[in-house]
Amino acid sequence: MNSMDTFVVSGERAGLELDEYLCLQYSGLSKGFVRQEIAAGRVLVDGQETKPGQRLRTNQVVMATLDWERAPARPIAPDVELPVLHEDPNVLAVDKPAGLAVEPERWHRELGSVAGALLQRVEEESFEAECGAEDGGLTYRPRLVHRIDKDTTGVMLVAKDLETERVLRRAFEEGGISKSYLALVEGEPYLDDGEVMVVEQPIGPVLKKSGRMRVTADGKPSTTRVTVAERFDGYTLVRCEPVTGRTHQIRVHLAHEGFPLVIDSFYGRRAAMKLSEFKASYRPKRGMPEKPLMERLTLHAERVVLPPVGDRAEPLEITSPLPRDYERLLKQLRKVRPPRRR
Repeated sequence: MNSMDTFVVSGERAGLELDEYLCLQYSGLSKGFVRQEIAAGRVLVDGQETKPGQRLRTNQVVMATLDWERAPARPIAPDVELPVLHEDPNVLAVDKPAGLAVEPERWHRELGSVAGALLQRVEEESFEAECGAEDGGLTYRPRLVHRIDKDTTGVMLVAKDLETERVLRRAFEEGGISKSYLALVEGEPYLDDGEVMVVEQPIGPVLKKSGRMRVTADGKPSTTRVTVAERFDGYTLVRCEPVTGRTHQIRVHLAHEGFPLVIDSFYGRRAAMKLSEFKASYRPKRGMPEKPLMERLTLHAERVVLPPVGDRAEPLEITSPLPRDYERLLKQLRKVRPPRRR
């Protein structure tokens, strides 16, 4: 039999909607599940059934008897570092490593996710703050406001409160957030320094290949701005600014223009890059297999510029340094494949 939990709403949390309040009290539960429990009458406020959006007042009593057998599994925290790039009262920005999914993967939950790492971080902070608010629970609920691919690195934004989440999501939808990515591609685009290539091609799913996208006339309008960041012989580091936010947009647009990512098993030619592929004189040590310089997408979310949020009156720029494997590959290209004279 499920036991009843009782909470007295503190002045600090007065004004929160009921579902928001319970997500702070019950670490790891999804808002969808909490709303279902409220609708089923398993949550009472001052002894009365209510709705998820009811705003709470100081000293109101919330009683919850949740059906824990139905509760979804909490996100697992991976054993990886999640560096903080910026933090203020409303926004947290972290540096996502390669190989880590943003949300728990359906068939590989044991691998962890950014969501699980963030939840663990907030739980630890809340414990150190003596359970945060007077009525306990998390000091805030981390809310991911956008996604990047599992094998892409760089800036990930997290809202700390509902209003900030709404502001940032609206800004993403309306183009109020500027993003730029560094992409190492095959080939040499015919662009002068500072010249912008605007790719405007609609993108939709490949129906028979789950998870893959393509340029198609019946897809959603999609726009990417591309400039040259650094040139090599046969390869180019480009800076991409997605105006829209479609799945795999940069990867699909670059491949469609004839410049796929150097490493991209979906839309390119390889899943890893070895030095021997562009340095003809390279020979590995006898009996030692050659290790790849890089084994993931050559795509990095380097920069995000946010509009004013909360008490901050000015735009905020957040940047992420290139990871070591990406820097290692570029270093070798600079040595072995410097740009030809144009």
